[in-house]
Amino acid sequence: MQLDPKNELSEELRRTMRLWATGVTVVTTQFGQRRSGMTVSAFTSISLEPPRVLVLLQKESVTCRLIRKSRIFAVSILGEGQEAISRQFAGLTALPEGADRFNGVRFVSHSTGSPVLADALAWMDCRVLRVINAGTHYMISGEVLATGRKESRSRPLVYQNRKYWRLAHSEPEI
Repeated sequence: MQLDPKNELSEELRRTMRLWATGVTVVTTQFGQRRSGMTVSAFTSISLEPPRVLVLLQKESVTCRLIRKSRIFAVSILGEGQEAISRQFAGLTALPEGADRFNGVRFVSHSTGSPVLADALAWMDCRVLRVINAGTHYMISGEVLATGRKESRSRPLVYQNRKYWRLAHSEPEI
C-alpha cells in the first residue's frame, strides 16, 4: 500500500502547528432564533483604522454556515480558568439532550445581536466584510462595530500542543 504524500504532509503540518501557542476565542453568531458558537484559535486583528479582525472557520461547521447567512459574528477572548467553556464550545463536553453549546453560559448582545460571552476577558462584535475560500476553511474578515474588555489583571487562556497553559510574567534583563 502506497502512502498519499498530500495526506502525509497534512498530518505533518498538523503536528507542527500544534507547537504554536495561541490564545483561545469563542466565535458566535445568531440567525433568526438559531444561535451557534465554536472554539477558535485562528483569530487576529488585521487593522486598527478601520477596525478589522479575521477568523478562520471550518467550512462545514454550523457556526460558519450561520455566519455566512447572518453576516454577523462576535469574538469572545477567553481568560485563564475558562478551559471548560473552551471545551464546551469545541464540542468536547456532554450536554443535556436538546441543549446547545450555550448551555449554562451567560451571554449578552451588543450592536449586531450576536451572543457575546458575558464572562469573557474581552470581546468584539462584528459585521462580515468578506469571506475568502481557504481550502478546508473560510477566512472571514469582519468590521468591528463594538468592543470591550474586563478591567482586571486577568490573563488570556493559552492553548498549545493539545493543552491549556498559564502565562508567567517575567521581567526583562537589563
